[in-house]
Amino acid sequence: MSEPGLANYKIILYTQESGGWVAEIPAIGGCYALMNTREEALQELERVFQMIKEEYAESGKALPEDRTELLVHA
Repeated sequence: MSEPGLANYKIILYTQESGGWVAEIPAIGGCYALMNTREEALQELERVFQMIKEEYAESGKALPEDRTELLVHA
């Protein structure tokens, strides 16, 4: 079975009151990025995800499964 990629995880995007965008993968602790624009945050999140994925692989661990549930009130 191949290791999950970024597409296997839910990504949460939001702006902060002070400005800037946050992109995070709640299923993986520490996997987040804070940048000035939405696009920059997503690009940085991909870099962070790849680093974390490599760290897990080097330690012989599998990335956690995404069990994130989203509840949206509109």
